[in-house]
Amino acid sequence: MAMLNHVALAGGRITTSLTALKLGASTLEVGTLVAIFAIMPMLLSVHTGRWIDHVGTRRPMIVGSSLLCVGALMPFAFQTNTALLAAAFSIGIGFMLLQVATQDLLGTAEPTRRLRNFSWLALSQSVSGFSGPLIAGLSIDHLGSRMAFGLLALAPIASAAGLYILRRPLRHIDATMFRGGLRNRAGKQGKMLDLLAAPALRQVLLVNTLLSSAWDTHLFVVPVYGTHIGLSATTIGVILAAFSTATFVIRLFLPMIQRHVQPWNLVRATIITAATDFSIYPFFSEASSLAGLSFVLGLALGSCQPSMLSLLHQHSPAGRVAEASGLRISFISASQVCLPLTFGALGAVIGITPLFWAYAACMALGGWFNRQPPQATPTLTPASPS
Repeated sequence: MAMLNHVALAGGRITTSLTALKLGASTLEVGTLVAIFAIMPMLLSVHTGRWIDHVGTRRPMIVGSSLLCVGALMPFAFQTNTALLAAAFSIGIGFMLLQVATQDLLGTAEPTRRLRNFSWLALSQSVSGFSGPLIAGLSIDHLGSRMAFGLLALAPIASAAGLYILRRPLRHIDATMFRGGLRNRAGKQGKMLDLLAAPALRQVLLVNTLLSSAWDTHLFVVPVYGTHIGLSATTIGVILAAFSTATFVIRLFLPMIQRHVQPWNLVRATIITAATDFSIYPFFSEASSLAGLSFVLGLALGSCQPSMLSLLHQHSPAGRVAEASGLRISFISASQVCLPLTFGALGAVIGITPLFWAYAACMALGGWFNRQPPQATPTLTPASPS
């Protein structure tokens, strides 16, 4: 189900932007429209996590699945800018609800199985991250943007059907977690700063944001750099496709790798590889070399998401795991909104090449200050009254 929902998000972003351009929207309007996909999760994910900690995963998943279906069907029924705006709101919020709930649900397993669960989740999202834009592009070219939204809507509709089939097991899991004290039944909410005050959880959240930002930075600066050195759009697409292919390949082998490598060692190796990759990128201009660097970076960044999710659950206080997951998504969404604006402004002042070195330095510093694995801190209470 996670893969089907991610298809709607990945394909919906592209279809929404291309349809808006077709309807005569300006570049600024299209940028704002696409930003809404990330802005709403940034604002609402922490509150969503608190709600899930209180009521369980079943109801939020139902609401999220419904919003995804509505978001994809609105532009199918009405080809207007208002419908596209409603789609951006609905798809962004709906996927965020499902993402927090799914990660919380998969994290309820014991540590070894939890890591395997997150590996399968990461692998499925590699597939959907590739297939969603592909479905969108082919559908727009051959069937038109209206039918593209219609086809994308089939994915969340199928997911909603699967959710209905699994309604009883999900209800049972929620009941078990309430009995085990893993849910905040009383509804009392601690302060968000309480979570950030815990050193281990703060370290996991900051490193996760650093690695996610590396992913988004690569997707932003490579097209700009490729255009700067005269590469065609097709060549730039191939370079980025090498990155996506690598994330899929490494996740096929993650279960075997994780049996021999501790999670934080994998994270440290990722940071070192990413910092090195970014630092040498500007010294190459041939497409084959850039594709190779993109592939190596994809191997590194694609390997660490399951470890980060597992560590997040390990160091989150009982009764506030979903809230911590929501905080993680809020940080990631904030970086997705801010990085293009920041790097765009910096690029206009210092040029494209120094951007690679600036982020390589950020990665290196982040890796140095977080070279030691997070240590458990039992002082954080499940939920202190606000």
